[in-house]
Amino acid sequence: MVDAKLGNPVNEADGRIRLTVVGAGVMGIGIATLGVSRGLDVVLVDVDPAKAESAPGKVARELRLATLTGALDRDAPLGAVHATTSFDGAVPADAVIEAVVENAAVKLRVLGAVSRAVGPHVPVVTNTSSIPVDELAAGVPHPETVLGIHFMNPAYLVPTVEVVPGSRTSDAIEASASALLARLGRTGVVVGDGPGFVTSRVSHRMINDAIKIVEEGRASAADVDLLMQNCLGHPLGPLRTADLIGLDNLADSLAVLFDRTGDDSFRPAGLLLAKVAAGDHGRKSGRGFYPY
Repeated sequence: MVDAKLGNPVNEADGRIRLTVVGAGVMGIGIATLGVSRGLDVVLVDVDPAKAESAPGKVARELRLATLTGALDRDAPLGAVHATTSFDGAVPADAVIEAVVENAAVKLRVLGAVSRAVGPHVPVVTNTSSIPVDELAAGVPHPETVLGIHFMNPAYLVPTVEVVPGSRTSDAIEASASALLARLGRTGVVVGDGPGFVTSRVSHRMINDAIKIVEEGRASAADVDLLMQNCLGHPLGPLRTADLIGLDNLADSLAVLFDRTGDDSFRPAGLLLAKVAAGDHGRKSGRGFYPY
């Protein structure tokens, strides 16, 4: 078990809230950073030893950034973060948040393992941005414990999240999830289940269209973003947003939306797929529609 502390060590007897986050990618690191910044003890699980080993350092860097941006008080008491490659030492937990790749088969496998490990009373949260919660809950031993909470990137800066109960999610689990969000200082907006929920259903079509405009040579990425920012009030512009999401994650989410809805506007643009194939995944890889 890779072990690194950013605050007080975990003490199971002192009543501190313990959160397990599965997946040490961009979203997992962001969610872990949010938890630690709010005084929660966080265990990060990733089967990739390199990702597990580097995770505490990444959380430390994100905490420094959160402090610089004013999202975190310099004197705020921090939780502890630990990283591991297995669930050994990751449970018991007060809640588990799955933040692995946007692939239904992978998520089902992870959520099934989580559900078996934590039992019928712990919230099992999926951070999916596009896959229906009922579809994922159908493959786990305790579907009543599963619900969606769609954190935006970066999780420690965006104060509002989508909350997506499944048709079998119990009232007790919803209440526990609400309490967790309150502890994290997030505002949850409850929405109905379905492909893409609200934010991805609306935003991903727009981003995909913006990519198609660039692909057609009608405007540059910078000009598309400038127009959307200055004419329509989009904070970053759709293509900078795509780079922030991660172009690989965006392509996966669009594929889910296209597959689940049959709406051709969700078919991933050819330029997007070409960038993903070339390894240009956005901010996290150093290049997407912009260099970083």
